[in-house]
Amino acid sequence: MADDDSVPDHDSVPEHEPDYRFTLANERTFLAWIRSALSLLAAGIAVVQLVPAFPLPGIRTVTGGLLVVLAVLCAANGVLRWQRVERAMRRDQALPRQRVPWLLAVGLVLLALVGLFLVVLKGVEG
Repeated sequence: MADDDSVPDHDSVPEHEPDYRFTLANERTFLAWIRSALSLLAAGIAVVQLVPAFPLPGIRTVTGGLLVVLAVLCAANGVLRWQRVERAMRRDQALPRQRVPWLLAVGLVLLALVGLFLVVLKGVEG
């Protein structure tokens, strides 16, 4: 395969100090991801430890576990996104695209559907 000189090597791209306002905005976004992760983690622990048993055995553990998995995904994405955006700003490159918000949204929709199912089930059972 021939070398393509038109594609810059990421290690050789010159970096510069970005405007501090953009750096601080990136940091605030990172902190928002961390706050969301902490909220999901707290919700997962609360579901397993504090919520009364659901009519279906094991559903509480599955629900809490999914919330904890989403918390880990959220925290990891926050760190990775912060690094990628910081690197892109320092190199005057386009900001990276993200897929994780879609995964979080799908996970939360699934949890909402499970919650709706449990509410309906409790209403039917009386």
